[in-house]
Amino acid sequence: MTAPPAATRGTDLGLVVGTVAVVALTIGAGVAAERAPSPVAYAFAVGFGAVLLARRRWPVGVLVVTVLGIFTYYALGFPAIGQALPAAAALYSAAELGRTRAALAVGAVLVGVAAYFRIAEGLPASYLLSYELLTNVALVAAAVALGVSVRVRREARADQERLRVAALAEQAAEAERRLEAQRVRIARDLHDSIGHTVSVIAVHAGVAAEAVGRDDALVASSIAQVRDATRSTMRELRSTVRLLRTSGEDAARGAVGLTGVPALAASARAAGVEVDVRLDVPDGAVDGAIGAAAYRIVQEALTNVLRHAHAARASVAAHVADGWLDLQVRDDGTGAGEGASLAGQGLRGMAERAGLLGGTLTSGPADGRGFVVHARLPARLDA
Repeated sequence: MTAPPAATRGTDLGLVVGTVAVVALTIGAGVAAERAPSPVAYAFAVGFGAVLLARRRWPVGVLVVTVLGIFTYYALGFPAIGQALPAAAALYSAAELGRTRAALAVGAVLVGVAAYFRIAEGLPASYLLSYELLTNVALVAAAVALGVSVRVRREARADQERLRVAALAEQAAEAERRLEAQRVRIARDLHDSIGHTVSVIAVHAGVAAEAVGRDDALVASSIAQVRDATRSTMRELRSTVRLLRTSGEDAARGAVGLTGVPALAASARAAGVEVDVRLDVPDGAVDGAIGAAAYRIVQEALTNVLRHAHAARASVAAHVADGWLDLQVRDDGTGAGEGASLAGQGLRGMAERAGLLGGTLTSGPADGRGFVVHARLPARLDA
């Protein structure tokens, strides 16, 4: 069993010393007794205090022993000390430790027995009702009320501490969820970025391989495009690493947005696909996270065009209306073909990205020829 804290021991010793001192002083001041104060009477005072040392383990037992001690004290004819006074600390202890009913019941017995013997002694009823009975009842009620009040305050503090701990645990869990979401977002961004670059590199590498020995200028141009695409991806990878070391707000500011779409289009054009870009999105019209998601959707869609669509032309259009960003990527190709599985994974990733932000993404064959990806995202996350 662990030792009680210092504050608890101090409270217990204070009750012991206070009870002994009050009862002893009352005994010494007694004048109407069958005999003069004796060491035995003072021993009772010490006993009333000492028994309180066990109040936390046996609060009701301490209260019963105290009341029986009071009855015994008066039966031996020692100086009057009041019926409720020696039991005040025991009544308080029982109520403080959650034994309120027992405290009230024992207090009622104590007051009732005292009143009975006072009436038997011939004490006037008017005096009994107006002074002694009222005093005993008030003392019992005050002791019990004080104990209940202390217990309620202590339980309230304990509840507040539990709520604080629960709030801290919830904050830690939320931080972990945000960290996991950040990991998923970074993984998806890296997939989109590297996938797009690999597609560009594959196209230009194929062109260079076919032109070797026949068109050195075309070979040099294709290799230059591969070099530029690689450098661009390395810059983005370094930027991603920097974002990992910044706060969420700084990361949102540093993320690629719709302003990066023309560069994606230029990369696709260099790979042989003519891309038309129409962005009707004023500066500040969409949140940073929305712009970053739109950029990644365009990147993945153009990557699929380069890899699987066998398209000659593609278009990217975006505008804001009624609090929503409407984004569309269309091509004139022949579909996914042999890359249907990989393209499907990319489309699922885009749909998940849109759904996490409260938007939607649909994709499928365009009217007549080609393929279209259509995303609707909220312009503001707090909308």
